[in-house]
Amino acid sequence: MASEKKTSKNAAYDRLRAALKAQTTARAYLFYGEESYLRQTYVQQLQTLLIPKGSEDFNLHRLSGPRLTAQEVADAVEAMPMMAANTLVTVTDWDIFKLEEAQRSQLIELLEDIPEYCTLLFIYDTVAYKRDGKMKKLAAAIDKNVEVVEFQGQSRDALVRWLQKRFRALDHQIDLTTADYMLFYCGTMMDNLISEVSKVAAYAKAPQITTADIDAVAEPVLDARIFDMTNHISAGKYDRAAAVLGDLLRMQTEPIVILGAIGKELRRLYTARMAIDGGKDRFWLMELWQMRSDYPAKLLLQAARNVDHEWCKRSLTACQVLDRRMKSEKNIDREGELTKFVLELAQK
Repeated sequence: MASEKKTSKNAAYDRLRAALKAQTTARAYLFYGEESYLRQTYVQQLQTLLIPKGSEDFNLHRLSGPRLTAQEVADAVEAMPMMAANTLVTVTDWDIFKLEEAQRSQLIELLEDIPEYCTLLFIYDTVAYKRDGKMKKLAAAIDKNVEVVEFQGQSRDALVRWLQKRFRALDHQIDLTTADYMLFYCGTMMDNLISEVSKVAAYAKAPQITTADIDAVAEPVLDARIFDMTNHISAGKYDRAAAVLGDLLRMQTEPIVILGAIGKELRRLYTARMAIDGGKDRFWLMELWQMRSDYPAKLLLQAARNVDHEWCKRSLTACQVLDRRMKSEKNIDREGELTKFVLELAQK
């Protein structure tokens, strides 16, 4: 895969890619970040590089927390390889900054003296990685001995290239515009996209993927559904907005979650209206909302032309009032109040 991030922003990721290409590794790694598919891809690449097929039972040691001890990790690290030159020890969801002092001290000693034949890999999957700078000795040991790699959400260009590569492997093509639509519709996380690519490719009758193919079988993310709803609301199309809301409620999406997503979209719509009134362009919106593509920015600007500044202000105020009510009032009919709120927005 081409470099998704500039070195200055994710130097550790660039070093990992370069090391694997050169078939070398650091003694210890720590992998974390929101892009789980990419993270797992590099876990597999490390395993492929270090552990010959058929020797996994002897040389691949998988451990997981939270009850794991530093001694158990040390035992795995010090185990000699068999019928191979290397071992790989993966430690998943062991929050090293929450260890007791004795455990931290033992881990620090281990990090200072990892055998040359072993690569130690800490993986933060369901546990969030939070570095505690107050634990100076452990933080220093990690800085010195561990390559900490964050797997970030990828740029629009990188994701488009990846989509095109995945569809080519399934005998299909996808152009830039349709790829942008798929990223908007299905989200930008590779872990979710990989299954959607398979479904769309299996459904498509022609080599060229279309937006109709995506609409037919792909599962839209919540943000895409909420955008459709607010777009219908801003155009005064209550029936269509209500249909989207009904689908979300039938899927047992919590009303408070839907309202939160509506509030976010209304704020985005408000800023798009401000952009129009202030002579700003889509690139201003992209920077403001940290969008990876100009596709959603263009959609926002189109939707904002259907409303004015006062409508946006009133809608946001009403959303905040309902949010407080849902969180504070007992026995409130959340579904009913949410449906009423959407109706009132569309009527205004």
